[in-house]
Amino acid sequence: MEILLISVGVLVVVALGLAFWVMGMYNGLVKLRNRYRNAFAQIDVQLKRRYDLIPNLVETAKGFMKHERETLEAVIQARNMASSAREGVNPEDAASMSTLMAAEGGLGSSLGRLFALSEAYPDLKSNTNMMQLSEELTSTENKVSFSRQAYNDSVTAYNTQREVFPANMIAGMFNFGEAALFEVANESEREAVKVEF
Repeated sequence: MEILLISVGVLVVVALGLAFWVMGMYNGLVKLRNRYRNAFAQIDVQLKRRYDLIPNLVETAKGFMKHERETLEAVIQARNMASSAREGVNPEDAASMSTLMAAEGGLGSSLGRLFALSEAYPDLKSNTNMMQLSEELTSTENKVSFSRQAYNDSVTAYNTQREVFPANMIAGMFNFGEAALFEVANESEREAVKVEF
């Protein structure tokens, strides 16, 4: 009888130890997932700020760049596409992240063309509103870059944890899917938007 009690006690201790180990692994994965979700929310805040600045920038430029209507409309169209892509994005869905990255790339390209064309308009470059908007946009671009870096660091930590043994078993049992990195789609997008007036 004593051996049976000892055996049951050992099994209970082992079962409790295993349960606490599984809980620890699960909670660790939840913490990492929440960390990258928060990091993505920080990107989202900065992208929203950027999208809010662009119409003001374009309106200011319109008065000076009357002959560049096509470029100004392209910037607004790219801004609207990026804003729409941002609204439907899920950082756990690679396809929606890819859509957002492509839209962001298009917006960056159109902004680059706008700033390149603005060089031909000295009055626009010296306009106080345009200089202030440019400074705000530059600051926002830097914040977007830092937010992307923090997000990618969080995603890497999460993906690494969910792929290593034995956490990968827990991740598989509880459907912890892979998170997508926020990467640029092509090499030309790797260059920051140069805001210079």
